[in-house]
Amino acid sequence: MLTKDELPACPVATTVQLIGSKWKLLILRNLLVRPWRFNELRRDLEGISQKVLTDSLRSMESDGIVTHTVYPEVPPRVEYSLTHSIYPPFIGETALSANSFNTPRAKRLSFGTS
Repeated sequence: MLTKDELPACPVATTVQLIGSKWKLLILRNLLVRPWRFNELRRDLEGISQKVLTDSLRSMESDGIVTHTVYPEVPPRVEYSLTHSIYPPFIGETALSANSFNTPRAKRLSFGTS
């Protein structure tokens, strides 16, 4: 996990550094809905290689964004989910952004008219 000193001072730059890649964003999109197994993610994310998915999940896990749970079954079942430390703030910010974009003023500003 990166320390606070290793992260950029700007929150946007920090977000881009942690989840800015195409695949990490798509993984995050899926994990916002529910926990996923590795092969479910690989099948759902068309075009991702096993290596890239593995590397992305490991990176997100070491950054404290994703956690994996191993269930003591035969064969072992592993599920990936968002950590509680990232889930509520991310959801709150995403919902706030989505709600503010739907306001009439935000719609006008997004099209360059006032």
